[in-house]
Amino acid sequence: MSEHPAGHAPPSHNDDERWMQLALLKARAAGEAGEVPVGAVVVVGNECIASAGNAPIISDDPSAHAEMLALREAAKVQANYRLPGATLYVTIEPCTMCFGAMQHARIQRLVYGASEPRAGVIESQLKLAEAGFYNHRIAVTAGVLATDSAQLLKDFFRSRR
Repeated sequence: MSEHPAGHAPPSHNDDERWMQLALLKARAAGEAGEVPVGAVVVVGNECIASAGNAPIISDDPSAHAEMLALREAAKVQANYRLPGATLYVTIEPCTMCFGAMQHARIQRLVYGASEPRAGVIESQLKLAEAGFYNHRIAVTAGVLATDSAQLLKDFFRSRR
């Protein structure tokens, strides 16, 4: 388990819905911009240090997932590519790329909303958070505001058909 930066305790589980609401706001904004509505927030202690919505279409960048953008911003804020003590909130179960970035950043905890049956790698497919070959373990909390997160995605894709 990663240590907390001096003076920074991880957010309590009671704060999970509060931070996920912020991630949902970012997801809605991404959806309004024509992106798949996914939002992410990075919290250290009890402070949001970064947030983002999906932007691969707008930015012409296949790696511009909400998680990746929030991690990049958080690393700049912390002036460190490692984010010990940080919790990443995201509205949907992360993909392989995003989970890999979380590992490299040494995210302490991942909290996500809806599962992603096809590409999610935490519970749906590869179960990477349980893999024993990583030298860092990320604590995972799944299903926070999952109904809201899933409905946002359903509504977005329904409007596209």
